[in-house]
Amino acid sequence: MKKTIAISALALAVSFGSISCKKKVSDADLQTQATTVVTSNPGVTVEVKEGVAHLGGTFASQEEKDAAIKALKEIKGVKDVHDMAKVEAATAPVQTTSAVDPAIQQKVQDAVKDFPSVKVEVVNGELTLTGNVSSVQARKIKESVDALKIGKYNNNLVVK
Repeated sequence: MKKTIAISALALAVSFGSISCKKKVSDADLQTQATTVVTSNPGVTVEVKEGVAHLGGTFASQEEKDAAIKALKEIKGVKDVHDMAKVEAATAPVQTTSAVDPAIQQKVQDAVKDFPSVKVEVVNGELTLTGNVSSVQARKIKESVDALKIGKYNNNLVVK
C-alpha cells in the first residue's frame, strides 16, 4: 500500500511538474512569426503585445487583409488579432496630356524642317527644341520659331 501511495505521489508530482514546465511562447517569438506573415504586403505592420497581434497599415484589397488576419490567428500562441488596418485600392497613375497644342507643335516642326538634326518634342508639358547646330543655324531657328509667336519654349540646342 505504501508503495502504491508513493508511486501515485511521484506520478502526481511529475504530472504537475510537466504542466508547469510548459513553455509560454514569448512575444518576441510571436513578433518574428507575425512579421513573416505580413512581409508580402508593403505598408502593413504588426506588433505583438502580451500574445495579441495588432495589425496596422494599408492593404490593397480586403482579400489580402482577411488572409493576413487568418494567418496571424493560426500562429500558435497568438491569443487574438486586433485589426486596425485599412483597405485602399491602388490608384492608377494619372495620365497627363500635353499642355502643348499639337497644331503649334506642327508649326514649329515645319519651321525647323530644313535642320534635320533638330528635334521638336514635348518634354514635361513644354515645347522643347533639341539637337546639334552651328551658331548660324541656331540664330535662324530662333528667328523662325520666334516669328510664330508661340510663346514660351525650351531652346536646348547645342551650338557647335
